[in-house]
Amino acid sequence: MSRQRQDRLVAVLLRDGGWMTAAALSDLLGVTTRSIRSYVTAVNARLPDRPVIASGPAGYRVHPTGAALLKESGEPQTASPRDRLHRLIHALIDADDGVDVHETADALHVSDATLESDLARVRALVREGGELALERHGPRVALAGSELARRRLLSSLAHDEMEDGSFDVEVLRRVAGSTSVSGDAFGRFKADLAAELGGLGYFVNEFAAADVTLHVSIAVDRARQGRALETVHDEPSAEQERFAEVVGRLAESDLGVALGRGDRMHLASLLLTRVVVPGAGTLGTSRVDPVIDAAVRAAVTRVSHAYLVALEREEFVERLSLHVQNLAHRAREQAWSRNPLTRSLKATYPMIFEVAVSIAGELSERLGMSIRDDEIAYIAMHVGGELERGRREETRLTATIVCPGYYELHELLRSSITRSLGQAVEVTEVVTRIDPDWKAIATDLVLTTIEPPTPSDRIVRIRPFLTDGDVERVTQEAARIRRARRLSRLRAELERYFDAGAFARGLDGADGEEGVIRRLGGMLVERGVIDDAYVEGAIERERMSSTAFTDALAVPHALRMTATRTAIAIGIADSPVPWGDSRVQVVALAAFSESDREAFQTVFEQFVEVFGERENAQRIIRRGTDFAGFLDELVAIIGS
Repeated sequence: MSRQRQDRLVAVLLRDGGWMTAAALSDLLGVTTRSIRSYVTAVNARLPDRPVIASGPAGYRVHPTGAALLKESGEPQTASPRDRLHRLIHALIDADDGVDVHETADALHVSDATLESDLARVRALVREGGELALERHGPRVALAGSELARRRLLSSLAHDEMEDGSFDVEVLRRVAGSTSVSGDAFGRFKADLAAELGGLGYFVNEFAAADVTLHVSIAVDRARQGRALETVHDEPSAEQERFAEVVGRLAESDLGVALGRGDRMHLASLLLTRVVVPGAGTLGTSRVDPVIDAAVRAAVTRVSHAYLVALEREEFVERLSLHVQNLAHRAREQAWSRNPLTRSLKATYPMIFEVAVSIAGELSERLGMSIRDDEIAYIAMHVGGELERGRREETRLTATIVCPGYYELHELLRSSITRSLGQAVEVTEVVTRIDPDWKAIATDLVLTTIEPPTPSDRIVRIRPFLTDGDVERVTQEAARIRRARRLSRLRAELERYFDAGAFARGLDGADGEEGVIRRLGGMLVERGVIDDAYVEGAIERERMSSTAFTDALAVPHALRMTATRTAIAIGIADSPVPWGDSRVQVVALAAFSESDREAFQTVFEQFVEVFGERENAQRIIRRGTDFAGFLDELVAIIGS
């Protein structure tokens, strides 16, 4: 039984947080419901006295402390294929003259045939990295390549453990094989490193600090084995020398290890690719390569125009340019930075992530480097932070306070509302008459201390002295109005853009994402909506980053809005099909025209929101047996 899938089951339940049926879990994991029940039994058997997964009429859910109990239990680890693969790779990395196939199979308690299968997986991994090679001479197998390439492979193994927002540094260190120094010591090192760099005028985000600490732990472990890095490539800059001094000093004081110059310079180089200098607006872009600065400005300008977003503020461009310069260094060093928030950013903020993908695409073309999903997620964090500056104002609703005048009572009430609800509503008018003209009040909300003659959804009765209950009611009503407006716009747009002739039930994922995109794209090509170039553009966009934004829905599309009109082709699979790292049942190929840029944002983000609710997705999939049924269910959910 796959230990990896058991752990994946726990991760899915933790991410969801509620009850999930065996059928929903089987769809996500690509196994039968019977297997799900077996996995639950196996997970709970690890801690017989304190079951990790609860079961009930609504399905399964993880106890709040379930994952922590598993980590703390110290229960023996069964040799899953992934565990075995890691042990084999560590053996190959540590043995300069290689390992004997038969002896290694005996040590891992597997057959020679199983070990040969594992070696094929190792060969595929090292071929993907391109810096190592697996060499075979009779029964002996050895890794050929530099010490730096071996460390990168260890780092890659550890980073592959990061899933569903998890960034457990101790787990990463164990997978990397670095356990010679205690976790507490590395905790001190990470804190001292951030403090020292802060004193030098740098800011290191927590993800970057943990990632660098992982590389330091690998370096310490390898150095203690007599496998230090001896060479220093190129002439180090003054900044790199300064970082190297800090790393070396802290490694000796906190970890008790004296690192050589090669290791110190390597770690300093990694730090340089991950630090961000605060106050970039005061520094200008003198620290940025002019080629990178020009590429970022061109990408931001095009994307701001294409998506109608405000991203051209100088300070934002400067900070993003510094980030991209670090990204370019990481690309050259093949020292990619992982982001545990990638999945949640994509599912929760699809429009922001899409803007980041577009920026990444422009940068890839102009700078000649590929940008991975995790790195795109960091760009999305920059974009989201910038857009949030204006979004807060845009999402606030206007409100009128109706409070008959009695000394300064209405002024006190307005002050309380502004203090408690300032992020949700903006008070634009205060009416102090006891007999206001209710019909003349045009704001989104009316907050009144007196009973209106005619009830209305937008009128909320509050007390003269605002209570927590009043705040909660106003907040809920404001959220309802915002959601109703969004979904109303979405409903109107979707009814315009769907076409009964561009609907396919029984989608077959055997040909992969590309085959599905070509099938759905072909239906739109026949209708003159797009051309073959748009279909190729959608395939190219998919290669950059998976468009599986939820566990049920993928929305492939091209980055260029070249359709003659906006249209969406829908494909529904009877059972989930693989899509990137996910499995989906609904694929919506979206073709957007230049004239419908605003519709892109409305349709794209809100469509993903509808399918983000598992119950909504399953209802549409179950009842959408034809185009009419699909559209009816979608519209019904939007209007509910």
